[in-house]
Amino acid sequence: MNKSNLLIVFLIAIVSYSCSDPAITDDLLDGNVIFDPSLYNPEQFLVSAKYPNPTAADLDKHIILAIHGYSATTFEWQEFADWSAPSSSYRISQVLLDGHGRDYESFKASKWQDWSSAITKEYEKLEALGYTKISMVGSSTGGTLLLELINSGYFNSHLHPQNLFLVDAIVVPSVKLQSVVGLIGPMLVFTEVDQTSEENKYWYRFRPQETITELNDVMKVVRKDLEDGVKLPTGTYLKAFHSLHDPVASSTSSVLIYKGLKTSSGANIDVQLMDSDIHVFTRLNLRSDTTPLQKANQLDAFSQIATKLK
Repeated sequence: MNKSNLLIVFLIAIVSYSCSDPAITDDLLDGNVIFDPSLYNPEQFLVSAKYPNPTAADLDKHIILAIHGYSATTFEWQEFADWSAPSSSYRISQVLLDGHGRDYESFKASKWQDWSSAITKEYEKLEALGYTKISMVGSSTGGTLLLELINSGYFNSHLHPQNLFLVDAIVVPSVKLQSVVGLIGPMLVFTEVDQTSEENKYWYRFRPQETITELNDVMKVVRKDLEDGVKLPTGTYLKAFHSLHDPVASSTSSVLIYKGLKTSSGANIDVQLMDSDIHVFTRLNLRSDTTPLQKANQLDAFSQIATKLK
């Protein structure tokens, strides 16, 4: 059987599975379990909520917005927040993307522009409060959304971020099924991912095809942007970290980022390929059988990010 026939058989199997029982009952719906704590306790996650009337000492702090990826929650950056807790030089805003960390229907109805709006909302609140030292770190789709903000010209009318960090930003997917979702459209009601019951509390187990289409759309926008060339805001430093054997975001993503992004002076940005085979290598909690190398990779990235926030 040739490759094209194999793909057809595979798609038929996927469609048959997904359409056989499109109803997601309450006992299966992980969205009823996912309720991100930042929704009812924002002051524990967002600097703008915790310090609505910042002092001069507060405003002297460096703030970094930590942005999670597609289908995830603020949990994705909790380890960095815990690791950073002893630091007195910077504070972290853990942003929950709109449509995420809520019920399944909210996720299903969300657009990638909605996801991005949560980032700009917190950024503009911090800017309005008087913070002048702001950086951002995005994992997976969080990084993709940051790239889109750069090329959209968003920072032309806002404070330029001092630093931008990308962790396994997805521009080209390793999972090719994402690229054929548009072909089979509504026949593919949702995909289901293999994750533990504990992970079900923080990531959607069921991924509606509407949101996969949104993810594809924002990746296409960013790929075209990078092909045309993207210039960083003046004074902004950017570094991209990427797992060499990422099973979700192809390392080709970082090649495109390196070739397509330039500093305001025309220099290439920094890229570091990590000896890793996990997606979002900075998140190790709830992963099974983590290795000393994976921990070293995580701490390497954390340390590099923190050093730039002095």
